[in-house]
Amino acid sequence: MNAPVATTAMTADPCVDSRFTVPSIRCAGCISKIERGLVQVPGVATARVNFSAKRVAVSHAPNLTDAQIIDALAHLGFEAQPMAENPLARDDAETKRLLRALAVAGFAMMNIMLLSVAVWSGADGITKEMFHWLSAAIALPAVAYAGRPFFSSAWMALKFRGTNMDVPISIGVLLATGMSAYEVLTGGEHAYFDGAVMLLFFLLAGRVLDAMMRDRARSGIASLLGRMGRGAQVAYPDGETRWVAAEDLAPGMEMQVAAGEALAADGVILSGTSSFDRSMLTGESAPEVAATGDTVHAGTINLLAPVTVRVTAAAEDTAIADIARLMDEAGQSRSRYVRVADRAARLYAPAVHSLAALTFVGWMLAGAGVHQSLLIAIAVLIITCPCALGLAVPAAQVVAAGALMKHGLLIKDGSALERLAEADHALLDKTGTLTVGRPRPVSVTTLSQEDRGIALALAQSSRHPLSKGLAVALREAGVTPLPVSDIAETPGEGLRGMFEGQEVGLLRPEATASGMSVAYCRGDATTVIPFTDPWRIDAEATIDALAGLGIPGAIASGDASEAVAQAAVTFGIPAQGGMSPADKLAELERRRGAGQKVLMVGDGLNDGPALAAAHVSIAPGGASDVSQQAADAVFVGDALMPVALAVRVARTTMRTVRQNFAMAVIYNLLAVPVAVMGYVTPMIAAIAMSLSSLIVVGNSLLLARAAKARVAGSGK
Repeated sequence: MNAPVATTAMTADPCVDSRFTVPSIRCAGCISKIERGLVQVPGVATARVNFSAKRVAVSHAPNLTDAQIIDALAHLGFEAQPMAENPLARDDAETKRLLRALAVAGFAMMNIMLLSVAVWSGADGITKEMFHWLSAAIALPAVAYAGRPFFSSAWMALKFRGTNMDVPISIGVLLATGMSAYEVLTGGEHAYFDGAVMLLFFLLAGRVLDAMMRDRARSGIASLLGRMGRGAQVAYPDGETRWVAAEDLAPGMEMQVAAGEALAADGVILSGTSSFDRSMLTGESAPEVAATGDTVHAGTINLLAPVTVRVTAAAEDTAIADIARLMDEAGQSRSRYVRVADRAARLYAPAVHSLAALTFVGWMLAGAGVHQSLLIAIAVLIITCPCALGLAVPAAQVVAAGALMKHGLLIKDGSALERLAEADHALLDKTGTLTVGRPRPVSVTTLSQEDRGIALALAQSSRHPLSKGLAVALREAGVTPLPVSDIAETPGEGLRGMFEGQEVGLLRPEATASGMSVAYCRGDATTVIPFTDPWRIDAEATIDALAGLGIPGAIASGDASEAVAQAAVTFGIPAQGGMSPADKLAELERRRGAGQKVLMVGDGLNDGPALAAAHVSIAPGGASDVSQQAADAVFVGDALMPVALAVRVARTTMRTVRQNFAMAVIYNLLAVPVAVMGYVTPMIAAIAMSLSSLIVVGNSLLLARAAKARVAGSGK
């Protein structure tokens, strides 16, 4: 083995980290194969797979290039790209291939069944042989094409000395097809092409459903880095100013950042004063004033006035890039989650193989002959084929996801329902999660009708979130703006203008604890307009509902400790404020160490790593792109109750999945002895297997009715 060589290389040189997108990662076996296979490559220290994001993080020697790692992944059977080339791990071609395979299998199944009906109706002699040959002409290319998803997966598992659900599927399909071809060539009595193709059709239906759920899971890292400015105007010593792309910025450069621009690098303000929207980093909706000497970060938006910033960290060294790395690393723990079907495969596949082999040997010893013994063994393989098991999970997941979607919650990853059902604690962000994330004035009635028109004229000329909130409230109150002239905005102070020869303004009060207020000034008179970020209308009811489900809640927020303490009193749950992304991640690790399975609900960029690391996570529809991508589910609207609804439906879904598995097991307990005793042909086995699959699908469809009951709040 080459592992010792890799270890030696690591001691000589420091490691560098590279990340790759691998869209073809599909199962737990892929994780094991990639991680074990890559560490055998000289120069590779570690390799970690993020299953949900379909990414691979590799720590390797500096002399090992990305191209060499991509080549190593290709030798393991996985096509890879640098993360920058395919950040969302899109693999639309794979879903299209599955749909084409399903269409081919369906077409072949219907036509072969029509030919089989003629044989069952009494066709014999040359007519029956002709129908058998026609069935073979349809089935052989159909099986070769439609069976590729299973054959390639089974070969990969066997090549790596493992097994999965696709191994018994492939063996059953190939043996049934091969035996049918033999029967046709030798003029046998029966052919079982219809059974083999029918088997593929039902299994592909399950695979397509599963793929549709998986395609909803997308990584948020690209969206995160996309929040950074694409570049900046840099002032050079010769007096010239040139545009420099973000990846080419370096410490010491002086960026000239205009109002409205997003910063492309971290730095210190050399000159100028402005307000910055840091909500994506801190979760705070109120902008923060920064002046000469203050530190500003990539991804924040300069709201009011131009500033000059000396770069202190760029590209991969920025705070936002650190959050991206935290998200990438945090996703590893969740990617280890092994789904119900994968766990079942570990026991199911070896049991099926052993049973079929023992059946063949037993009938041989009983003197049945190779042909008869093989037919009976094939019937056992087909009748025990995990078609019902393969449909048990995706069928239930798709029905449940559809029911939740009607009530404002989008499930992005099917396995999230399993994890939602297991959640036993909830950790919630404050701003944008428990609140709606849109500051609004508590009241505008303290202003006269004329003052409201003046305030609207001032507010609508600013990009400040408090000005926007005031403008919306005034418009909703039917106010129209009055002609205010000479409006000017001063960073850190507010807006000033002239109305009928009198100075008016919307200014920041001198003393405010939270910053959530503005002062309306007209001449010497001043009126303070307090703002609030209102709680979601059902926030308290949702927290109570989660507690009723055995999921106690707590608040983890980047907001000021005073504001978070108020939330703790309002909802009667523990709370922590002033938390950085790393703090939230550490809190989740602490809770995981205590055996808790945490449901994280958050909306800000600072929540991204926590959403990725939590056992399961949900983000509101108004959340940052990064948070929505990192979360397992997204709810829309101002109501928070879809979070509790999701838990209820997830638990019902998992009960349905367990019922599906139980029905599949009962079916096998009844059907297998009959097949082992030789009373079932491969064709009858295929029909029985198909019926078991239809029963599973029917049971899953009942979930839609159960979901309505959960919406009404009945039971857990």
